[in-house]
Formats: sequence, structure tokens, C-alpha cells
Amino acid sequence: MKAIFAISLFIIFTSIALADKATEVPTGQNLSDTSLRGLSVPSSKISAYKGKPLLINMWASWCGPCRDEMTSIQHLHLRYGGKRLNIIGISTDDEPQAAKQFIKTSALTFNNYIDHHLTLERMLGANTIPLTILVDANGRIVKKIYGVRDWDSKQSIAMISNTLKVKL
Repeated sequence: MKAIFAISLFIIFTSIALADKATEVPTGQNLSDTSLRGLSVPSSKISAYKGKPLLINMWASWCGPCRDEMTSIQHLHLRYGGKRLNIIGISTDDEPQAAKQFIKTSALTFNNYIDHHLTLERMLGANTIPLTILVDANGRIVKKIYGVRDWDSKQSIAMISNTLKVKL
């Protein structure tokens, strides 16, 4: 009886894990035109960013490494955002107020959205954060970078430029 129960639990949890994984858009595929719930800007859709390369950063206000890299993303935005590429942030916070407070205290000026229903988290494969996704001008995911990075360093700018084929 214990073996049947254990097997049943294994099947249920495996099915749930596979269901979540099945919704992830892999590198090389186009993003779905998903709605973006605004935090610092009005709500929008992913398609609003089509036509220019896009850097998407998945973060949360409680995530230390996410907080550590935000200043460099802000610097990258001030230098290149909206000109040669778009930069957006997507918070995975449960509470919009915590994310809004972090945006305010960090003086972030790039567009930020919230994903408290986990739609984007699943679609982008954000099982760990920070996660940064590089998307080409046609909406195709080109690269996923897990972990903290100094985004305004020469090495990161060169990597973004080479990956997205955009002169920065």
C-alpha cells in the first residue's frame, strides 16, 4: 500500500513538473505575446517591444543577487535603453507593493512589470533568479543568463552586442 501511494505521489509531482516545463519557451523559439502587468508603467504586451532587441530581467525585491545587479541594469538602460535595445524588468514578487517600493528606492527608470501569476516565470524558465533573457528584434529568445552579472561592464556589453547583433 505504501509503495502504491509513493508511486502515485511520484506520478503527480512529475506531471506537475513536466506541465510547468512544457510551457517554457526554449532558446531559439519566439516568445508568446503575453500580457505584462505594469508596475512602473501601464500594462502592455510583449509584442509592444518587437522591432528592437530586448533584454528582460526577472527579479524579486527579496532576492539579494537581483538587488545587487539592478544598478548595472539601470546604467545599461540609461546608456542604451530605448535607443538600440529595450530593457524591461519583470518582478516575481507576490506583492506588487514590495516591488514598487524597491523600484522607487532604487530609482529605476526602465519599464518594470509584475508576474504574480507565474505566467512569465514559467514561459521564460525562471526557476532561479536573477534570470536575464536576450530577445532579438523578431521576438526570438537568443540567450538565457542565470545568476548575477555586472550588466554595464565592457564584457557584458560586448556579449549583448554580439548575441543580439546590435552595435552598442
